Amino acid sequence: MERAQVIGAGRVGSAIAARLAERGFAVGADAPELVLLCVPDRAIAEVAAGIARGPWITHTSGATPLAALAPHVRRFGLHPLQTFTLRRGPEQLDGASAAVTAETDEARDVGFQLARTLGLEPFALDDSRRAAYHAGAAMASNYLVTLRRAAGALLESAGAPPEALEPLMRRTIENNFELTGAVDRGDWTTVEQHLAAIRAERPELEDAYRALAELTALHAGRPREVPA
Repeated sequence: MERAQVIGAGRVGSAIAARLAERGFAVGADAPELVLLCVPDRAIAEVAAGIARGPWITHTSGATPLAALAPHVRRFGLHPLQTFTLRRGPEQLDGASAAVTAETDEARDVGFQLARTLGLEPFALDDSRRAAYHAGAAMASNYLVTLRRAAGALLESAGAPPEALEPLMRRTIENNFELTGAVDRGDWTTVEQHLAAIRAERPELEDAYRALAELTALHAGRPREVPA
């Protein structure tokens, strides 16, 4: 394929359009062979219904089923498993994975080829398993932001700079998520001290800390009820 149309110029669409142009595609050309819908999930079905049938069509949503691309039959889903910002360009795609959902072998082959053209490493995702997949992606990306803000608020309450957390978070990733700390050691006295400090300084974070401590204990093989 040489001609593509990218609908949507947001964070994902702008990066994809730039990458396709880098790879020699005529982006925005007449009679496209491929149409990529990089629009909000709620708009996919309406936009797809307004596109003439013929070219391959895909959306980049992680949660939206392929049925949203009706009446098109030459269709697949391609979700870059990455977070994007308008401050950066197509290099954001490099090295990320991509979930490809397809109903035929041909569609899967086209989806895998497109993913690799974009600089992504594809894997197959069943349409019926999207919700669990997307929940995991949201926890890893969106809730990491929430976690950083919550942890930063606790450092701030102690008079420490919140940004000091960022090298710690990066090193945790670099260390392949090796678990350390009080729960891993079974040090419930320290956990109790944490909870007491949170109640005093940031009580709105107590339930979140408790839930994370219990889940961490389970994964660490130290399941027990976190101190009240």
